[in-house]
Amino acid sequence: MARKRVGILTGGGDVPGLNSVIKSVVYRGAEHDIEVVGLRRGWEALTHLDLGDPASRARYVLPLNRDNTRTVDRSGGTFLHSSRTNPAKMKTLPRHLAGQTFPSAQSTKGGVTTTTFDVSRQVLANLEGLGLEYLLAIGGDDTLSYAQKLHAQGFKVIAIPKTMDNDVRNTEYCIGFSTAITRAMDAIERQRTTVGSHERIGIFRVFGRDAGFTALYTAYVSSIRCLIPEYKPKLELLVDLLHRDKLENPSSYALVVLSEGAQWEGYKVQEYGEPDAFGHRKKASVAESLSDEIKRRTGEETIVSDLTYDLRSGEPDFIDKMVALTFGTMAFDAVLENKSGLMSALVDGKYDLVPIPDPKLGPRKVDVDSMYNKQRLRPIYANKRGLPIFLNKI
Repeated sequence: MARKRVGILTGGGDVPGLNSVIKSVVYRGAEHDIEVVGLRRGWEALTHLDLGDPASRARYVLPLNRDNTRTVDRSGGTFLHSSRTNPAKMKTLPRHLAGQTFPSAQSTKGGVTTTTFDVSRQVLANLEGLGLEYLLAIGGDDTLSYAQKLHAQGFKVIAIPKTMDNDVRNTEYCIGFSTAITRAMDAIERQRTTVGSHERIGIFRVFGRDAGFTALYTAYVSSIRCLIPEYKPKLELLVDLLHRDKLENPSSYALVVLSEGAQWEGYKVQEYGEPDAFGHRKKASVAESLSDEIKRRTGEETIVSDLTYDLRSGEPDFIDKMVALTFGTMAFDAVLENKSGLMSALVDGKYDLVPIPDPKLGPRKVDVDSMYNKQRLRPIYANKRGLPIFLNKI
């Protein structure tokens, strides 16, 4: 009797803890005589894989076992690699699919019409050709949106949420969040000496395209002000608070952390470059824009630090390693129970399996009224009794 085969992939941006998920699934698989196959470079593995080409197989398919995963959890990132590939919206067909017909759609933006192709038929064919009965997809909103689509088409999928933005719906926690906050906190605490030595206003930019969890929790543990995408203050209030902070600080400096998607009234985030596979363009630095406004309005000098990519680098901290291992084993339990369309999650501070989020709902957002002080542009510290460890409920 053939062994059951389970595929596993990581999509989107890397975060610390991904390798811990992979190792936990492989080790559980060995215990139950289930083969685990690594699909390299995220969804690209299933769109670009040419089953008849040995070089393509070597590029995209990696059988996993206890030997080649034994030490992977000791480092960050994903040793399976990643990509931002959306099989439902491919702008260009892989070379070996050229000339074939796939469902297509057209969209027009800025006077430019773009045609995209849905190659889900090829994804399903590759999954069947590899003999895979299940797929474990590790990712954020974008990666999991296609996982949900694959489940709807009848293939068995279990999802694991990861993003340092912590904005996946149906869970209070995503792998990578704790390490990101730890990194941001450490960087800000180190830079206090430089910002204070030069008596300036320190402005820190972190990831957070649509949700402000990373900036908010960094501000929470660093006791500084923050700006998040969910609320647009008046620029005068923001600049005045920072100016007063500096004047009232015996060391003559002030600090603020901004989400990349943060705005104030009258400011629009500037984007540049080509959209990725999920329609996202890079955002110009709101931190630099705020720096210019502070200098213009107060004459104060600033120091701007972009912490973004540094927050997702390096090994995971204790929380991310523990959650990653647990999310992986929960996902494997779901496979053993023949379930599909579910995601490992934390709900009310407890581990659970929940439905993969509906992509139409978009990312989870900060509840401004309960978590953000709009007058002080700080986290709300009061009234936390009864909340789960990460201070919010889904």
